[in-house]
Amino acid sequence: MTRKLCLAVVVMLFAPVLFAQSARTAEDQVWSQEQAYWQYVKTGDLDAYRSLWHENFLGWPYISPEPARKAQITNWIKLHTDQGDSLQDYNLQRLVSQQTGDLVTTTYRISLTWAGKNGTGSSDHSRIIHTWIRGSDGRWRILSGMSAPLNSNGR
Repeated sequence: MTRKLCLAVVVMLFAPVLFAQSARTAEDQVWSQEQAYWQYVKTGDLDAYRSLWHENFLGWPYISPEPARKAQITNWIKLHTDQGDSLQDYNLQRLVSQQTGDLVTTTYRISLTWAGKNGTGSSDHSRIIHTWIRGSDGRWRILSGMSAPLNSNGR
């Protein structure tokens, strides 16, 4: 009886730490997927990029006049590549993430540097929110999201 009581006390003492660790782990897993997302854009690997998106995705990229589904997720990349642009560099600023069950919502700012085929360059700065869902296979996929350009104050 004493062993069971001691075990119960130990579990109760460490439960908050264990649950917090699993939440951080999920948030870190999703953050690594966000980093992969941008690496796929940079290398032009559209198949790998598409694999990050849930079949029922609904979002609103700021370059789109209407909400988008999974079928439209590479449109913004093609706008650049069709003009001969390539993503040269990017900088992610991780902000807030939150796990709720099998969902993780993550927010960040990004600065992009594009190079044109004629040697000219351009920059783009935006803020992004994605909600990722963990599937039965354990993989995280983007279920919804939205982006907006940064204002003149960088916000």
